[in-house]
Amino acid sequence: MPEPTEILKRYFGYDAFRPGQKELAEALLSGSDALGIMPTGAGKSICFQVPALVREGTALVISPLISLMKDQVSALTQAGVPAAYLNSSLTPRQQELALARARAGQYRLLYAAPERLSAPSFMAFAREAPLSLIAVDEAHCVSQWGQDFRPDYLKIADFVESLPVRPPVGAFTATATRRVRDDIVRLLRLRDPRTVTTGFDRENLFWDVLTPKNRFAALLSLLRSMADRSGIVYCNSRKNVESVAKKLSERGFSAVRYHAGLTEEERRRAQEDFQFDRASVMVATNAFGMGIDKSNVGYVIHYNMPRSIEAYYQEAGRAGRDGEAADCVLLYSRQDIMAARYLMDNAPPNPALSEDEQRQVRRGDLERLNRMIRYCETKNCLRAELLGYFGQQAPARCGGCAHCLGSRFAFALSARDEGRARPQKAPLPETLPPEKEDLLVRLKARRLTLSQQLRVPPYIICDDRTLRGIADAAPTTREALLRVKGMGEAKAARYGESLLSVVRDFLRIHPELSGEEVAPEDDPAPWPEEPSKPLWTEEMSLLMGRCLKAGLTVGQMAVVLDCPAEEITRRLPK
Repeated sequence: MPEPTEILKRYFGYDAFRPGQKELAEALLSGSDALGIMPTGAGKSICFQVPALVREGTALVISPLISLMKDQVSALTQAGVPAAYLNSSLTPRQQELALARARAGQYRLLYAAPERLSAPSFMAFAREAPLSLIAVDEAHCVSQWGQDFRPDYLKIADFVESLPVRPPVGAFTATATRRVRDDIVRLLRLRDPRTVTTGFDRENLFWDVLTPKNRFAALLSLLRSMADRSGIVYCNSRKNVESVAKKLSERGFSAVRYHAGLTEEERRRAQEDFQFDRASVMVATNAFGMGIDKSNVGYVIHYNMPRSIEAYYQEAGRAGRDGEAADCVLLYSRQDIMAARYLMDNAPPNPALSEDEQRQVRRGDLERLNRMIRYCETKNCLRAELLGYFGQQAPARCGGCAHCLGSRFAFALSARDEGRARPQKAPLPETLPPEKEDLLVRLKARRLTLSQQLRVPPYIICDDRTLRGIADAAPTTREALLRVKGMGEAKAARYGESLLSVVRDFLRIHPELSGEEVAPEDDPAPWPEEPSKPLWTEEMSLLMGRCLKAGLTVGQMAVVLDCPAEEITRRLPK
């Protein structure tokens, strides 16, 4: 049985666990239940992915959103881990094939939406297959007191209890008050779980609240100052999303829109444009929500005030998941309060709740709204206000918010001329010398080329933090590349030579920046063959024939066969 730290290095490229990860992973490895409350970007997935690769069998990951499953499965397969997902984006035939492969033990992790659990075919699989563990992601969805209550999550406990052998169960969330935490344990029927709360602070995020006279002009000014980054603009209504996205596009921004009123195809296309960096600005309602796994989001701007700190912290937390410095800016107006109360007053009743429970929920909604207003209007440390809401003590001054350091975005308050091209660049901490910033640009260009060839988002190949680590270390050998955090063996085997060639070319121009004793012009040692399964097998040929008979597209076959679309196209019958 491999050691957890060996798995961590081999597949994920890290030498050591982050705070909280080891305790939660060890609990699941020992057969115990676990509850992990960790901020977005703290690496919750590692807590169940590592045990899944150590324990025998297939790990079942229950996840609420299609986008999250696709991203995580794509990231795992790029890291050399056999994984798949089951949700409504697959045809019945695709689901049948995926379940057949899972039943045959071909996957180490299988992601499934909660509504899948009650399907007879899935129940049959779960009762036959050896499940190594069950991980419930976004576990706060089980609580009606949370902001993302999903009734299907209430069925998870019955599903687990129906299994012939109960595997260890891990529940994970980024935002949970004490009441919601208690609900998670009770409603998922966790058994004496090992509970780890690492705190809610995200030190790499800068917090600011602005009250501009002209909201759209302020947004324009902010976006122009962040033109070299990608980010999300959250609006409180579909109407605002349409208006803001249209006006940004008219002014030359590569902006896309996302809300529940669009067709599934429109939402999918917008999300892919954003994930693949074809669009730099996503304008969205909270329908563009949980599980967005794009790691290099450089800012999140709220065009309107959310209705709760839970919602705000979760949405703003989509910035800086790669650990790089990022900005969270809220544009606030007292009109937002009236809009929030109108939406609350006109929300449809929840048929799953009694009248008394409805009244309690209403009181809770008003309490959360009042705390959100308090955050927007406080003169105290913004970070302390956020952390205090979740029960975490914080110093009076954090040194990482507008109230402690002064606003970096004060220029946006006086923005009036929408057509002016006016403002200063928002400063960010410099972490690389200018010459190595040039290397980083070259590495990003190579990553983009690779992502286009493989049809995966750039951050799936290598996130910005790892790429910055490569630029900083300037490795020219495979051994040096593997010392960069986030560069595991499978990714190094697939992309290492391509990335190293960029570094070597750069160091021929700037030999003084080499961080190694080996001269950049020396011939590198030969790169080993990728230690993975053959690109194509006889079994895959048979499976491809079945896919063709079922009428699957090349893209759908790429998912089922876990193979690049280009390889499938090459092997299509003439």
